Amino acid sequence: MTALPETASARPFTAPWFTVKFADRPWEFRDAAALRRRVFCDEQGIFAGDDRDAIDAQAIPIVAVSTLAVAAGDVVGTVRIHEPEPGHWMGSRLAVAADHRRIGALGAALIQVAVSSAHARGCRRFTAHVQSQNAAMFATLHWRTLEEVDLHGRPHHLMQADLAHYPPLYDAVAGITALARMAA
Repeated sequence: MTALPETASARPFTAPWFTVKFADRPWEFRDAAALRRRVFCDEQGIFAGDDRDAIDAQAIPIVAVSTLAVAAGDVVGTVRIHEPEPGHWMGSRLAVAADHRRIGALGAALIQVAVSSAHARGCRRFTAHVQSQNAAMFATLHWRTLEEVDLHGRPHHLMQADLAHYPPLYDAVAGITALARMAA
């Protein structure tokens, strides 16, 4: 057996693909809530203790689950969607686990499932309040800023998706597969 040179560093294992879908198993709901708490309470300090609110009672949680072969792994990303009025859907609480943020496909895949699944349910307008530091990424995904606002003491952009770039996704429980694309 050949030993690795001392200068070589081993990268932590990252699953090669992810299933992005509506949460439908108890552990997916639980782990999505835990991920949101880690990101919005512990890391960013936006909320004290828990980020749950009244929207959670009507929202559909979407999860990115790491997958190896056919076995589901961990919830490594999440977002929620809801319909505050007929035809108008909103996304919120987009979160990706810190150790998976270098995988460029996860945020985009969560957004794709969020908008495309709402589109399949009659969405005519899809909006989200996006933290200002993430607005440029959303713009590359065919979103436009409607206005800049302060939300939870932080600058946000109220943004709207161009539905022409999000074909309807009718089976959001099966979801889509996102391949790992490692950022430098």
